[in-house]
Amino acid sequence: MSRYRAAVTGTPQRPLLFLDVDGPLIPFGGAPHQYPTYQEAPELREIGSNPLLARINPEHGPRLTALPCELVWATTWMADANETISPRLGLPQLAVVTWPEASDTDEQDERNGLHWKTRALVNWAAGRSFAWVDDEITDTDRAWVSAHHHGQALLHRVDPRRGLTEADYVALNDWLHRTSDTLPPAAA
Repeated sequence: MSRYRAAVTGTPQRPLLFLDVDGPLIPFGGAPHQYPTYQEAPELREIGSNPLLARINPEHGPRLTALPCELVWATTWMADANETISPRLGLPQLAVVTWPEASDTDEQDERNGLHWKTRALVNWAAGRSFAWVDDEITDTDRAWVSAHHHGQALLHRVDPRRGLTEADYVALNDWLHRTSDTLPPAAA
């Protein structure tokens, strides 16, 4: 009797990290004097005239790229995030979630407390493990993702007054490493 082993092809995919801009990278909501500003290179000042861009800490770039994940913009900045935010952080061009047109389902979701991004992110992930970093995540979003997403997911809420902090990076790094450790080994 002959035995066949199923061939494992390809390599496991790293988890996705869906990243919002306003709140996590551009803190807001407190008194303007409480936010540090960062010196921008002259060529970056010409890219976008939003005065809040000076609140983006350039140290986020190396911190984000060090995480064991694939970064994806999940923001209303959409493609502008690659043109305006990525250069300030030293990030390459990232994939960008394109938001679907509003529908009756979205209105019902909103009445039920579900964030308008939640369904789109679960659809975009298509079963792949993901972390979502945003300042508007609620327990309703967590419950919906738990019920409708077949992969692992971390919905990580960031305080918009502080933006991403050391504690946020520790939580993300720990979860991403645990998630990466559960992926099947790559074929030799």
